[in-house]
Amino acid sequence: MHSSLHRIVFAPCLACALLCSSFALRAQDGARTRPRRVNSTAPETTPPDGQPMPEAFPASAPINSEPTIRIGLATAARSVTISTTGRLLHIEGVGAESGRIELARVRIEPRFLPPPTAPAVETPVEDESIAWADTTIRPTRGAGPPKGEIKTEKSSARISPAPPNAKSGVRLSSRTNAATRGAVLYEQGQTMPLADVRAPVVFASADETQDPVRFNEKPYRGRLEVFANTRGTLTVVNELSLEEYVRGVVPNELSPGGFPALEALKAQAVAARTYALSNLGRYQADGFDLLPTTRSQVYGGRSTEHPLTDRAVAETRGRVATFDGKPINALYTSTCGGHTENGENIFGGDPVPYLRAHECALEDGDGFDSASVRTARELPDIKSAEHASSARDAALLAAHAFNLPSRLGDDWLADAITVEEVRALLSKVAQLTRQNTAASAISSATGEATRAPGFCTAFALALDGESRGGVLLNRADVEYFLSFRDAESVPEKNRADVAAFMRDGHLMLFPDATLRPRLPLTRARALKLVARTLESRGLFRLQKGTTRAASTAGGDGTLNVRAASGKGTERGLKVAANAFLFRSFGETLFPVREIKIVGGEALTFHTDADGEVDYLEVRPAQNGAASDHTSSFAFWTETLTPGEILSRLSRSVSGVGALLDLRVRKRGLSGRVLDLEVIGTNGTAHVLGGRIRSALGLREQLFVIERSYDETGRVTKFILTGRGWGHGVGMCQIGAYGLARAGLTYDKILKSYYAGISLTKLY
Repeated sequence: MHSSLHRIVFAPCLACALLCSSFALRAQDGARTRPRRVNSTAPETTPPDGQPMPEAFPASAPINSEPTIRIGLATAARSVTISTTGRLLHIEGVGAESGRIELARVRIEPRFLPPPTAPAVETPVEDESIAWADTTIRPTRGAGPPKGEIKTEKSSARISPAPPNAKSGVRLSSRTNAATRGAVLYEQGQTMPLADVRAPVVFASADETQDPVRFNEKPYRGRLEVFANTRGTLTVVNELSLEEYVRGVVPNELSPGGFPALEALKAQAVAARTYALSNLGRYQADGFDLLPTTRSQVYGGRSTEHPLTDRAVAETRGRVATFDGKPINALYTSTCGGHTENGENIFGGDPVPYLRAHECALEDGDGFDSASVRTARELPDIKSAEHASSARDAALLAAHAFNLPSRLGDDWLADAITVEEVRALLSKVAQLTRQNTAASAISSATGEATRAPGFCTAFALALDGESRGGVLLNRADVEYFLSFRDAESVPEKNRADVAAFMRDGHLMLFPDATLRPRLPLTRARALKLVARTLESRGLFRLQKGTTRAASTAGGDGTLNVRAASGKGTERGLKVAANAFLFRSFGETLFPVREIKIVGGEALTFHTDADGEVDYLEVRPAQNGAASDHTSSFAFWTETLTPGEILSRLSRSVSGVGALLDLRVRKRGLSGRVLDLEVIGTNGTAHVLGGRIRSALGLREQLFVIERSYDETGRVTKFILTGRGWGHGVGMCQIGAYGLARAGLTYDKILKSYYAGISLTKLY
């Protein structure tokens, strides 16, 4: 054997053939079982079709050791490549002898093979082929007659040419039977077959850690088995231990990169292990247990494993969710839209006690305690609508060292500003804008500066050192912007400055469209003009960001914030004990004592000299506070024409004519549509249960319907606004992440979604 040549071993393994005999026989009969569908964080390839609730296959006897599982990696392959980067394990073949080929790569193709032969009559060898039982081995071109060893062009492949009771140079034969399905093995780059096989061919690695066996270049743990199926193609099965399988499932069902919460990944590991165990034999008739897709669970093999999910699997080893002592059928869905649904409402059948509708959120209303920001500052005493924004205006100015009362009230805001207050206010503005030459003019301000026109001129001097409006606006511009009711009362020397602030939207009129230029300016109006102008000029040192998740706000007032640039930079922010806190309700920001953080809130903040946040305003996350709100499918909208709707429903509905309308006739406990009436020109039809989502091709069936009409009143578009992705039954995967971020452990997460279960360690 050449040291540089990697070894690959194949054999029609007798033990494996016996193990799979029942599979093969049933496959010959064409029997099929219906798969269970489960959603993942990857797109579903086969939407649910409303089949009855799948029955689980719980173990009939106690499990004391780790079981193995068979995954159908391919079920209709016309060519399969099995390879390795190192040495592969030798597997015993039929009879007492062994089979081995010293190759690094083998190609397998399906074939109809001539009938097998059995020992009967000794006859002279007529060619260079040697056949017995289920295998025919052919030497490669240029090799001499078999003499107990077969040489290939690129390797010294040793294959036992016959059972031990056969003589050299003698071929075994039997009665002729019909041709059977089998497979042919080829060396890389060769057209002459290495072997014909009828039984499953098993490949395994001698050093799985360093040199795993590969199917189409993708590495897998355990063994790979290839056999011809009843469709004339090849089935490839990965047989491995249950824990190794779960390692290849968890990172594909709940990405550790996108959702790096260990307790959520542990919950996913238990759910994946439980589902696999309860569904062993689901595809028994096809020769395996489960598929590697969303029809079972997404399984990616060794190359998709991740250290964090490996840890989640290891820390939950052998643990499954049980009900009445049996593993449950642990259905799960990607994004439940804030509420899961009763299993029978989606899949039909009898109610399953552990698959009940459940709100996807922390219970008892205390979940925000560890995710709140609080302040000791007293709230303003403001009740007047006219002063609704004054609290924010004053807070922004106070955070930038303007001297204002610690607590504002309607009476103080409604009073006229004094000359001294004007001088102090505008002096601070000049300091911010570095207009030192304007300081003396501001300090000599008179009573004119306490009225709107005079205040605008003095403020312009503090901002720019000169009249910005006087330079940039001509007379026509000024008159154009001063077209309100009492504009003629604005003195000529102030008109350009008033027009400039009016154009910028910072000088506000009264509700009757007047400025009232001869009356004293109230403190509230002066603060608004100054605060809005400074903010628009970027003179406030405000920063923006987005909160990361609920658990990033703690009792110490620390926030984990992602920079508004979206470049992934994050930092922790400490909120000062006496900070100004504002939260938006609608378009208006109101002062509050406490702000609840769930993650995804938009922030605007200012930090003091010590780096603590002394001013904070929060705008709520648009996806709300459900535990799955971080999903990109928490909310979605799809717009379809009547023709597109009817086309999608063509397999479920017929004979209704042109579509006139869609009507929801029944909803489940979660709000999901359970009965959709299709109204057409020729009649009506109903789509029920889980078929609604697949029939319409939607992400979920938790949606509402809006309509657009033409001038005749006919519906031209249906706007479907919905929540979630998946079937909505069982554990919500992104919800589990949200609960983990809020501090729940994996066992509490599982018990939140599966009613009445226990967690049992089986091995």
